[in-house]
Amino acid sequence: MIARLISLAPEREIFLRTGGRVRFIRISTRFQLITATVMAVLALLWAIGTLAILWNQANLLLERGHVARDRAEVTSQQAKVAAYRDSVDDIARDIEQRQKALDELLRSSLGAGLEGGGAPTVETGAAGASSAGTPLSAASPEAARLESLRRHQGELEARLEDAVENRLAAVEKAIRSFGLDPARLAGRERGQGGPFIPVSSAIADQPELRDIAVLLTRLNVMESALAAIPSGKPTAAPMTTSSYGYRRDPFHGGLAFHGGIDFRGAHGQPILAAAPGKVTFVGVKQGYGKVVEIDHGKGLTTLYAHLSGFNAKPGQKVARGTQIARMGSTGRSTGTHLHFEVHVNGAAVNPRPFLEARRDVLEVQQTAKRRVADSGNRG
Repeated sequence: MIARLISLAPEREIFLRTGGRVRFIRISTRFQLITATVMAVLALLWAIGTLAILWNQANLLLERGHVARDRAEVTSQQAKVAAYRDSVDDIARDIEQRQKALDELLRSSLGAGLEGGGAPTVETGAAGASSAGTPLSAASPEAARLESLRRHQGELEARLEDAVENRLAAVEKAIRSFGLDPARLAGRERGQGGPFIPVSSAIADQPELRDIAVLLTRLNVMESALAAIPSGKPTAAPMTTSSYGYRRDPFHGGLAFHGGIDFRGAHGQPILAAAPGKVTFVGVKQGYGKVVEIDHGKGLTTLYAHLSGFNAKPGQKVARGTQIARMGSTGRSTGTHLHFEVHVNGAAVNPRPFLEARRDVLEVQQTAKRRVADSGNRG
């Protein structure tokens, strides 16, 4: 091996001619080998340095890629957190608005709000879930709780709607038990008016709340109608002398129609209003003698005839059981008694169903009367 290297670098002489003189430089084999070795070492060191620089640059580029990827991940997570919070804020605001709307409905229709634990309450700004397709309940315990509150809110609305529907059905059934048609009693009343005040957007924008508002409105109308139906006895006496319908006339014996029920009693016995209302007539009518008439609203009126005296005046508002007159025998009468009539839209109907209502019907009516009275006090 050494011999081969020596053969590659034989001793050399270089002749130089300067100014007519010839000179030569001798380059030995040893010098050539040393020079070649030095050059090789320098080349190797340069190559190693270049590779080191390239390696460092590659590592730097790789690190920069990792940093950029991490930064992008952080930015993405921040965006998710922001969307997460926005989503929960929206849910919290939705629950809060629906609660306020329900409270407004209950206050305006039933006179009671949701204080005391009717519906859940939440604070806006709580943690929530991303709106970009991730289920809210999978994001965090707080988000799951909000989702639970929203479901509870929907269940509350459903229970409220069921309760109103059941109450409405009971009221309409009670009205029918008096032989009356709820649809006719629910017709538009005269003498209504006032400025147009639209409902809040929280109700207008929610179909479920609009349905509840309509049901509560109908319930109020039906309960007002039920409360107006006369169901109290007009005097403390049995209905024994004459009933509603065709009968033999007590004066000439011919067949005649009797438009009410007669109550026999003592002269001067108190006559009571059968339902709350407004006295519309106090005076004398042919055949009836001294008469008091009361308008109970919804097309319902009562008439009390053959009286001996009055305890009420036209325009006076009376409650059920208020004494309005005294029993007598004025007009076309054979003896002391009260002639009692119930009119629906001006036509006389049989008063017996109104005076013989079942206990359960009267309980429903009493509840309706209390609610109507409370509503009047609030107004």
